[in-house]
Amino acid sequence: MTTREKKSIHITRWLVLSLLIAVGIAGALVKPARPAVSLAGEHITKAPLVVLPFLGEIPLTNTLVTTIIVDLVVIGLALAAGRGIRADGSPSKGIAAFFETIFEAIYNLVEKTVGKKWAKQVFPLIGTIIILVLTANLLKLFPGMESIGLIEHSEGHGNEVIEIIPGLAGLTAVEAEHGGYHLIPFFRSPSTDLNFTASLALIAVIMVQVFGIRANGPGYFAKFLNFGRFFKMWVKRDVNAFDAINPFIDIFVGILEFISEFAKIISFSFRLLGSMFGGAVLVIVLGTLLPVSQFGLYFLELFFGVIQALVFGVLTMVFIAVATKGHGEHAEEHSEAQAAHA
Repeated sequence: MTTREKKSIHITRWLVLSLLIAVGIAGALVKPARPAVSLAGEHITKAPLVVLPFLGEIPLTNTLVTTIIVDLVVIGLALAAGRGIRADGSPSKGIAAFFETIFEAIYNLVEKTVGKKWAKQVFPLIGTIIILVLTANLLKLFPGMESIGLIEHSEGHGNEVIEIIPGLAGLTAVEAEHGGYHLIPFFRSPSTDLNFTASLALIAVIMVQVFGIRANGPGYFAKFLNFGRFFKMWVKRDVNAFDAINPFIDIFVGILEFISEFAKIISFSFRLLGSMFGGAVLVIVLGTLLPVSQFGLYFLELFFGVIQALVFGVLTMVFIAVATKGHGEHAEEHSEAQAAHA
């Protein structure tokens, strides 16, 4: 390590320490306005964004605004990475090389999970899900997210009226007559809104069914409506008690398979929502009590944001792998193994 590099590291350490001390002093002198803890996205405007037939009013929420920003960021990164790809096939540099490394790792993971036959078709879906969720999770760590917004009066559930800067006209002068307030952030992470997580989960589960049907045709529905042995039972004349129970077991298993597809939507939605919403509440509460603790929490949020994006993508990929393999394929492999053994 050169002397210049050692000096740079030494300056960085003192800079980080100075920022920690500054945040601690600022938190002690200036009380931050804690936003209201709400599971649903808060309305930024009183008037609806649009009114649609049958659906009614669609409000403009802070999570919707942030979702649009996330989409623009992802599109911008994709365009920037696309421009950096060399037409002659030579190694890319900068952001293009960075994304090539990430997508190569994702593609290798997809290929190992679903196989080479389906890798090229499944990869765009899995890559999009991981990058979208990852961007939504990491964007919440930027300054101003969930901390800058509108001060509104609250009836019974607001925060105590405080002085933002002691001795100066601030929040006390505005809200002294009401006795409580809460903050409506302009921007809030989409991952903390059930609408976003449930929509993404619904898309993922629908695509699982699409790939299952493409791989197995109409036979894919046999795992839900498995009446084969039930009908054969009535054709056979001599059926023992054990064989008479098996058809009903098949029907019961099919019902469980049908329920499990809906359970995937619920588990997908609340796994991502619970992790991100819980982290947001933790940062808000501890940030107002001990502002300097936010630095450690941000690293924890960074870790969970990356992990949850990977978990969402990997689970979707595993479900697709199971769906493309098919219900009857296991039975064929079992029959072949028995024939070879005989």
